Amino acid sequence: MRKIDKEKRILIVMIKIYCRKKHRSQDLCEECRALLNYALNRLDHCRYGANKGFCNHCPSPCYNQANQAKIRKVMGFSGPRLIFYHPVMVIRHLLS
Repeated sequence: MRKIDKEKRILIVMIKIYCRKKHRSQDLCEECRALLNYALNRLDHCRYGANKGFCNHCPSPCYNQANQAKIRKVMGFSGPRLIFYHPVMVIRHLLS
């Protein structure tokens, strides 16, 4: 599996956790769906491709400032909780 595909899977899970807990929505709400679509599109067009590192360490971020703040908020909330939902995914992500 490509690194970008792994990043996408993690991002999808994190946004779902965030939306379920913060917006009390079983499916993604419009705001979270729009953020997910934006983020997936940016990952598809990442200039670093297979050599991509973590987005928060990127020298040239893909996200605009508003969406970058939203993604940080989602990751800050969902990141610590992810270990309870998908522990193997978290360990693999941290080891990469």
